[in-house]
Amino acid sequence: MTNQLDTDKLPAAVQRVAIALRTAGWICFWVQLVLAVVAAIILLFAIPFAIPRATVAAGSTSAGTGGGVFFAICGLAVLCYSVYRAWSFTRLSRQLRSPAGAVRPKKADTIKQVQLTLIANLSGMLLTLIGAEAISGTLLAKSLAQPQALFGAAVDFSRFIQPLDIFVVLANTHATVAHFVGIIGALWLLDRIHKQ
Repeated sequence: MTNQLDTDKLPAAVQRVAIALRTAGWICFWVQLVLAVVAAIILLFAIPFAIPRATVAAGSTSAGTGGGVFFAICGLAVLCYSVYRAWSFTRLSRQLRSPAGAVRPKKADTIKQVQLTLIANLSGMLLTLIGAEAISGTLLAKSLAQPQALFGAAVDFSRFIQPLDIFVVLANTHATVAHFVGIIGALWLLDRIHKQ
C-alpha cells in the first residue's frame, strides 16, 4: 500500500522509465538466463565428448575443439554478465521508484547503465559470431573432406559431421539469440528514456 502511495507521488516521466526498466529487465533476464543455461548445458555435454574424438583421429577436426568453441565460451561468459546487467535494471527501477526523500539515480546515470549493458551485449554477440564463423568453417571443411564412397576399404567415420558437432552450433546459436534479446532490450530502454 505504501509502495503504491510512493509511486503516486513520482513524476509521470520517472514512473514510465521505472516501469520500462522493470519490464525490460525481467524479460531480458529470464530470456537470457534460460538461453544461457541451455547453451551452457549443451556445451558441457558436447565438449568433453568432442575432444577425445578429435585427438584419437589425428587428421580430423571437430566443431567441439579449436578457436570456435573458445569464442563461443567467451561469448557465454559475457552472456552471464549480461544476465546480471538485466537483473540490475530491476534494481535500478526500484531505486527510481524510491520515496521523494531518497536519492534517485539521475537520468545520465540511468542512460550510462543501459549503455554499459548494450556494450556488453554487443561484445558478447561479436564473440559468438566469431565463434559461429569458426565452427561453420570447421563443419564446411569436414563436409568437403567426407569420403565419397561409403563402402571403401577404410572409412573413417570421424570425418563425417556428427550430431555432436551440431550441438555446438546450437549452443552458440542460443548464446547469439540471447545477446540479441539483450541488445533489443537495451535499445528499447534507451528509446524510452530519451523520450521522457
